[in-house]
Formats: sequence, C-alpha cells, structure tokens
Amino acid sequence: MESHNEVVAEADRRRGWTLYRDGKTIRPGENVLPEERLSWPRTIGVGAQHVVAMFGATFLVPLLTGFPPSTTLFFTAIGTLLFLLITKGMMPSYLGSSFGLLAPIGAVTGFAATSGEDLDSQAMALAQGGIISVGVTLALVGILVHFAGVRWIEVTMPPVVTGAIVALIGLNLAPAAWGWVQEAPLTAVITIVTILLTTVLFRGMLGRLSILVGVLIGYVAAWLQGQVDFSTVSKADWVGLPAFHAPAFDLGYLGLFLPVVLVLIAENIGHVKSVSAMTGRDLDKITGRTLFADGFSTILAGSGGGSGTTTYAENIGVMAATRIFSTAAYMCAGIIALILSLLPKFGEIIATIPPGVLGGAATVLYGMIGLLGVRIWVENKVDFSNPINLNTAAVSLIVAIANFTWTPGGLKFEGIALGSAAAIVIYQVMKAISRWRGTDPDLLAQQGSDDDSANQEEMTGVNEIAAAGDGSSSAGASGNGPDGSANQPELGQRLPPKE
Repeated sequence: MESHNEVVAEADRRRGWTLYRDGKTIRPGENVLPEERLSWPRTIGVGAQHVVAMFGATFLVPLLTGFPPSTTLFFTAIGTLLFLLITKGMMPSYLGSSFGLLAPIGAVTGFAATSGEDLDSQAMALAQGGIISVGVTLALVGILVHFAGVRWIEVTMPPVVTGAIVALIGLNLAPAAWGWVQEAPLTAVITIVTILLTTVLFRGMLGRLSILVGVLIGYVAAWLQGQVDFSTVSKADWVGLPAFHAPAFDLGYLGLFLPVVLVLIAENIGHVKSVSAMTGRDLDKITGRTLFADGFSTILAGSGGGSGTTTYAENIGVMAATRIFSTAAYMCAGIIALILSLLPKFGEIIATIPPGVLGGAATVLYGMIGLLGVRIWVENKVDFSNPINLNTAAVSLIVAIANFTWTPGGLKFEGIALGSAAAIVIYQVMKAISRWRGTDPDLLAQQGSDDDSANQEEMTGVNEIAAAGDGSSSAGASGNGPDGSANQPELGQRLPPKE
C-alpha cells in the first residue's frame, strides 16, 4: 500500500511539482529544482520570503511615480502567476516593478513626490499607454527569440552596449533622488545610513533586505519628526479591489518609452543566465517565453494602472541563499502578494511614506542600477583600452546624465532614449568601419595571437630538430670508441654540405 507521501508526490507530479526527498531537509550540495518543492508549509514560507525580498523595490516605483501602490502590487502578482504559466513552471522569478520606466513616466506625468499634489489622471493614462507600448514590443521580441534564438540580440547588444544602457538609466535618475533628499535631509541621511549598515551588520536574509529595513527605520524617523500624514489611512476600507485606470495613447511619447525595451531585454536575459548558472541547466530555450511573459505582464499592468514589470534580482539573492528554485514557492509568493493588494488600508499605509525616506532609498537604488551596468562590463571583461568600447560607453553615459533632449516632429526623445540609441549606433558603426579599414582592435589582437601561435609552433619545430641532431651525435659518439672521435669533426673542420 502506498504511503501518504507517495500519494502526495504522485498527485504533485500530475500538477507539475514533485516532492523533494522528504520535503523537509535539503542535503548539502543539492538544490530544490524548479519542478520540485518542499512540504507546503515550508514552500509557503519560502514564498513569503520572496514577497519580502521584492517588497521594498516594488513599492518604491509607484511611490516615485504617483501610481497607486495596491494596483501596482495587484499586477505584479497577476503577472508573476502568468509568467510561471507561460514559462511552463521552469523559470523561477517574481515579476516586480521595473525601475527602467521611472524616467519616461516622470517625463509624461511631471509628477513629483515632493509637491504634495495628486497625479493628474490624464497624464497617468498617457503614461499607461507608453507602458503598454513597451509590453507589446517586448512580447514581439520574445516571439522572435523563441523561433530565431537569442544570438541576434547578443550581436546587436554586446556587453559594452547592455552595460551602458543599464548604467545610464540609474545615472539619469540621480537628480530626482536629490530633489527628494532636499525635502527632508535628516530623514534621507538616516535612511541611507540604515541601508548601508544593514548590509554589513547582518548576515543572510536580513542583510539582503537592507532597502526594506532602511525604509522602515527612515519611516519611523520621519514619523517622530511629524512628516507622516495618516489622514487617508483611516478612510480606506479593509478589503476591496484596487483602483483601476484606463490608458490613453499619444504616439508622440513613444520615443520616451521604447528604449526601455532594451533594458528589459537585458534584465530578462541576465535573469535566465543567472538561474542557468545556479541550477547547472541550459535554459536558453525558454528565453523567448521569458521575454514574452514579461511583455504580456507589462501590457496587463499598463492596461489597468500598474507599473511595468521585470524579473527581479532581489529574488535571485533569496534563491542563492536557500538553494530553493521551486516555482511552487513563486506561485505562493504571487498568491500572497495578490491577497495584500486586496487590502486598501495596507496600500494607503504604504502611500504615506514621505519624500525624505524616498530620497534616501532612491539614492542607494539609483546608484545600484548604475553599477549594475558596470558589473555587466566587469563580468564580461569588457576591454576599455579598445576605443570602440570606450567611446560607446563615454558618449552614451554623458548623453543620459546631461539628459540631452530632441523633439523632431512632435516626438520627444530624452536622455535615456538618446543615450540608449547612441550606445547601439556608435558601437555598430565604429565596429563596421574598423573592420572595413582593418583597424578593428579585436581583429588585430586576434591576428597577433595567431602570429604568436605560428611563431611558437615554428620555434618548437626548430627545437625538436636540434634536439634530434644532438641525440644523433651523442649516439654516434657512444658507438665509436671511448672518445667517439670517429664521428666528431675536429675543431675548425668544415661540416659537409647537406644533400
């Protein structure tokens, strides 16, 4: 007769997950793979950890843009559940709010968290239209990658380009962080110091939640200084649907939003490669599904009043620490987030976080985004002695930091859009010209390496011939008397010519 565990395991196989061993203890050196799970209480606990891990960053996006926090959380939950379905439960990830959309949303709405004013509904609708355009484009890219492979993206956007695009987003947002800090400098400094200290004072999960801890301590400091307004909390219901908003469209804003697609592509591909490295599996075959799922989730979010979504690095840290890659845990995370989004009072409490706290957290987060681009360069060993790489990064970063603006025919392109375009165009054009002229540093280095190899092989052959000659002489000497004089030329004697 089958044991209870065997019955549960068989039922889980039909639903998509098998029970890992006894479902309780992970053996040293082993992982809980995406198609496996621990016991349900433990799986729910891991799912709650993923919710906490994504919480700080996911809620900062609506606070920085003026979008409703509960609505944003609702669509991240729905998006995560759909993501797991579309990727067939093989790609563990939580889809949180994308920071890549902060700049274009802010450019459209003109919202400032320091103004104390509500977000204009018409401006919000136009921003939602831009978010939908990003989602549609990313979904189309996902379909193309699914059938054509990912190689064409790697050729179009090599590490020097993707690193520059990711870095310039964080650097472009720096002035916004300074604006919030100016509103309450002491609160901002307390928030920043708490975030920094948490990362070095604590190990494990708590150390990885430095942003969340910093926001909580900063919030308490702001409350003690009378900077928190709870008037809206008491009016909110305990249970209810989040506020949904219809989108509007204006083609003139496409130039602000579409470059964000490049960032989402880079983030999703990076997520796939990270999970592949940690699980020891080749997951490139589901890269297209990953991109499509994120694009579809972003379309849904834009349609109802949420921010765009992306795979989250914060949850990579949880997986690395726990060695649990089970997509069942992410299903639980999505359900927990969905329940929280149906508590309007909870959303209003989040919305009371004041500008000083936002400024402190944004200072760290925007800097991290910038350095994520630098990490791409480091991990891929980008050679900046190569002038093509150097100029690609240099020009694109300055265009973004200075927020260059171009408005042709009613369209508006700002720093992030122009910087992203500059990174791709400069690299590809300089690469093509250098190959045509024979001045490509990579090709020259390769030729030099080939020449060195050829010279080494030639020298090896010469040495082998010389060694063989020495061996023959020695052999001859040893076979012709004790002094070997019969075969040894006298000093100054001319050797006979070779035949």
